[in-house]
Amino acid sequence: MRALICKDFAPYQQLTVEEVPEPALTDGFVMLDVKAAGVNFPDILLVEGKYQMKPELPFVPGMEAAGVVSAVGGDVSGVKAGDRVIAATMLGAFAEKVPVHASQVVPMPDGMSFEEGAALTTIYGTSWHALKDRAKLKAGETVLVLGAAGGVGIATVQLAKAAGATVIAAASSDEKLAFCRENGADETINYATEDLKARVKELTGGKGVDVVYDPVGGDLAEAALRASGWDARYLVIGFAAGPIPKIPLNLALLNSRNILGVFWGAWAGRFPRENAGNIKEIFDMFEAGKIRPPVSASYRLDDYARAFEDLLERRVRGKVVLTP
Repeated sequence: MRALICKDFAPYQQLTVEEVPEPALTDGFVMLDVKAAGVNFPDILLVEGKYQMKPELPFVPGMEAAGVVSAVGGDVSGVKAGDRVIAATMLGAFAEKVPVHASQVVPMPDGMSFEEGAALTTIYGTSWHALKDRAKLKAGETVLVLGAAGGVGIATVQLAKAAGATVIAAASSDEKLAFCRENGADETINYATEDLKARVKELTGGKGVDVVYDPVGGDLAEAALRASGWDARYLVIGFAAGPIPKIPLNLALLNSRNILGVFWGAWAGRFPRENAGNIKEIFDMFEAGKIRPPVSASYRLDDYARAFEDLLERRVRGKVVLTP
């Protein structure tokens, strides 16, 4: 089978697409024929050795996939060959086949394409965990979403709106902000041309937002925290801008603000039953037409670098997928 191989922790351009032996199928696992695999910013960090974990080399990156079960190992129930499923793999999805523990696959909703399925698990799982479990978001509250046109950003716009919140989407261009409005944003801020804090205060009548969802970091982090109100929840998702911000802790003291880390992958591993419940809620919202994963582009495995560059250069409107 063909797979994208990481042999050393190095710039992603050094990855290679190679013919490799098909992985073995063991008890408790199913073999997934990958039809589409979601590309996420942590994939780039993993291959460059910059993520919170470092896999044993060599490895196949790819955290999530959608496809068809082609074989089932021993001690597996509830999954059979021919099932259309979405799988959380953490590694291995950028290949034609990947073995996945049966507990990590879920049936795809009717009407969902493989590309949509591959775009769903990580970004919507992360965003729903952040809003529901960490921020305890309530209907009627106001959410500020940074990097709102990207994968987790647009998922958060849709999910927060579905939860009854008022959504302020912030991004770096008017084109991206138009995309956010198409996906449910109530208000928008172009932080390339507008003062983020001042505009938030204007839109909220001086109150500030209740929740900040920040997958960007960098220079925007402090301004976004200052734009939040009393007992606000600031969600630390990631640092797509590069630099990890150094937040003055007196800003947490002022207005009794809460700074909350969000590490969905680790949480899902510790609390699989709760995560399964979240995924079911996400699927219910999809089937009710409240959310729809937008796929910005689909690339063949050989063109993986273009998918990575789309993320790094912030050209993505929603999600990018690979089709092995």
